[in-house]
Amino acid sequence: MKALTEYIAKALVENPDQVDVTQSRQGSRVRLELKVSKDDMGRVIGKSGRVANAIRVLLRVAAEREGQQVTLDVVEP
Repeated sequence: MKALTEYIAKALVENPDQVDVTQSRQGSRVRLELKVSKDDMGRVIGKSGRVANAIRVLLRVAAEREGQQVTLDVVEP
């Protein structure tokens, strides 16, 4: 899940070297925190959060295949 999130985020932002994803796990639940530069926050979140929600949908589908649940939080730098 972490690698997929990093791949998607790096493709969206202008500063891919500042993308940081941290992962924590509690049983079958995975929590991901995505940090990008302040200038790239709009690109990752999108209008009305559409891009962030699309990333969450992709992660949920990938997690379902592995029998897990995943949540994604976009954290301000």
